Amino acid sequence: MAGIGATSFVAALSGALMPGPLLTATVGEAARRGFWAGPLIIVGHGLLELALVVLLLAGLGIWLHQPLVLGLVGLSGAVVLGCMGLGLLKASRFSRLDLTGAAAAGPHPVIAGVLLSLANPYWLIWWLTIGLGYVMFSAKYGWPGVFMFFCGHLLADFAWYSLVSGAVAQGRQFISDRVYRGFLAGCAVFLLGFGLYFGVQGVRFLVDSMA
Repeated sequence: MAGIGATSFVAALSGALMPGPLLTATVGEAARRGFWAGPLIIVGHGLLELALVVLLLAGLGIWLHQPLVLGLVGLSGAVVLGCMGLGLLKASRFSRLDLTGAAAAGPHPVIAGVLLSLANPYWLIWWLTIGLGYVMFSAKYGWPGVFMFFCGHLLADFAWYSLVSGAVAQGRQFISDRVYRGFLAGCAVFLLGFGLYFGVQGVRFLVDSMA
């Protein structure tokens, strides 16, 4: 159980660290609304993800736990994790954490969290590959396993975006570019290792499906 929560946290943090629509919205909304903009955006993001987890468990549970499906999900997850890991390694060479943004008006942060997640194609790709594999694995331990996975995943988003939102609200850069790049490189190594694990498990399930 602890392993599910811990690896889920790091995997989610790897995605959260990368600049994207949610980070841009968090910076802008925190400049306008203050610290609570970041957590509220993740509330919307988390509600959407909770609905997706429930749908995955309710609608796909009948046929998901077949060796062929598990193998294909494992291999596709490995490919996505490998691409993400290589992308993070490349980004760790030059990325900067820009916490300056205009305080533009927009929808309520909770609504923005939902809409920006839906508008991001990589969010859906992640959930149909890595997320689906994680849900299927944690479901082996029943609802407590799924709960630990989701808590670890959501905690990473809340931790990072609350930190960013607080830094913007206080008007200061809380982390140097060098440290930020170090975080990215560390997450890249984790994703590559975890992708290798997904791939090995996927091959094992495919071999079992042909037995």
